[in-house]
Amino acid sequence: MILVTGGTGLVGSHLLYHLTQNNDQIFAIYRSEEKLQSTKKVFSYYTNNIEKEFSKISWLKADITEIPALQEVFSKPITKVYHCAALVSFDPKDYLTMRKINIEGTANIVNFCIAHNVTKLCYVSSIAAIGDAINNNIVTEENDWVDNGNKHGYAITKYGAEMEVWRASQEGVDVVIVNPGVILGGGFFKEGSGKLFDQIYKGFKFYTEGVTGFVGVKDVVNSMIQLMKSDIKNERFILVAENKSFKSLFFTIADTFNVKRPSIKISPLLTSIFWRLDWIVTKITGKAPMLTKNSAKSSHNREEYSSEKIKKALNFSFESLDIVIKTVCKEYLL
Repeated sequence: MILVTGGTGLVGSHLLYHLTQNNDQIFAIYRSEEKLQSTKKVFSYYTNNIEKEFSKISWLKADITEIPALQEVFSKPITKVYHCAALVSFDPKDYLTMRKINIEGTANIVNFCIAHNVTKLCYVSSIAAIGDAINNNIVTEENDWVDNGNKHGYAITKYGAEMEVWRASQEGVDVVIVNPGVILGGGFFKEGSGKLFDQIYKGFKFYTEGVTGFVGVKDVVNSMIQLMKSDIKNERFILVAENKSFKSLFFTIADTFNVKRPSIKISPLLTSIFWRLDWIVTKITGKAPMLTKNSAKSSHNREEYSSEKIKKALNFSFESLDIVIKTVCKEYLL
């Protein structure tokens, strides 16, 4: 029997649909009825029989930071766990909350996996938890993490969560960790990478020329499922379909929507000025920042990642980003 945490998030919701196509019994954690509607929206991209597929999942209301709720969850005969739950934020004020959810929450999941003899755990990490490139080389799974004081809170907490997962591997639980790049997928267009599609469709004007790795959500979940079915254990895998500049990504999204491309290139200097001005505005208004120091820096970084390990291990091939973007744009318009 399978447990999915974060079943109402981007990765978790797409993962759940793919899992329902097998004959496994599936349990999934949720925190609110409203969030369940987001998962149903994702299911609508795949099938017209939404309720039929959705009914294959046994939903359990719980929070991964609350031990009593998790005790009830793990009273079920769970054998495999996909741990997708996390808080993603570049806002410094969310750092302590991210530590609680991403690190402490993962530690809780690990402890219950160990105590209840779960056979295999798949953890969704991030390329943010991979070591930096050395001498401008492409980043691989072998790059060592070094906290040089420039790491943002999200990266620190995802790395901390990975340490908890590796602890499980030392205490009898087989583990696999996936480190996706920026995940592109439908269903969540007011947050995360989905917000890019919403902004560009509505006439977003700015772009930078930073480079990073991108991957479609379907490739992420398919690789996770294949890894969990395989004999592979105690390994990590970077999941990046293509390394691409934000400029190129934004232009492709705009062209697919048939809207005007962003036309104003933002330099690192202008970005640094803008996030400082935005910081003042957020202090006055209390609104969430449009841009933080960390997200501003990330938009100009130029790092490329290799997915050769997953390709060789599973004979895995990724969808091109052009196809991924066309799919997500279509889902946005539904």
